[in-house]
Amino acid sequence: MWYAILSEDVSDSLQKRAGARPAHLERLKELQSQGRLLLAGPHPAIDAQTPGPAGFSGSLVVAEFGSLDAAQTWADADPYLAAGAYARVLVKPFLKVLP
Repeated sequence: MWYAILSEDVSDSLQKRAGARPAHLERLKELQSQGRLLLAGPHPAIDAQTPGPAGFSGSLVVAEFGSLDAAQTWADADPYLAAGAYARVLVKPFLKVLP
C-alpha cells in the first residue's frame, strides 16, 4: 500500500537540512530503485521555485510499504529527523486515484 509521509520543519531548518541531505536523498533513491517511490519533495517556505534563505517548511514522500508500521519505522529513521530539521512527521495511508 502507498503511504504519505508528511514532515514539518523546525524554524530555520536550512542548515540542518544541508548537513543531512546526502543521506536523506540516498534513502529516497533506494526506494526509487526498488520501484516503491511515487513522489518526494520539499515544501518551499515561500511561493518560489528556489526559496533561497527562506528555506523549506516541510516535505512530502509518497512511497509503498508493507504496512503502516513499516512506513512509520522508515520515516522515524529519516536523517532530517535525526539532524533536528523536522519538528513533526505524520504517516498516513494513501490511495492513489489519479492519474
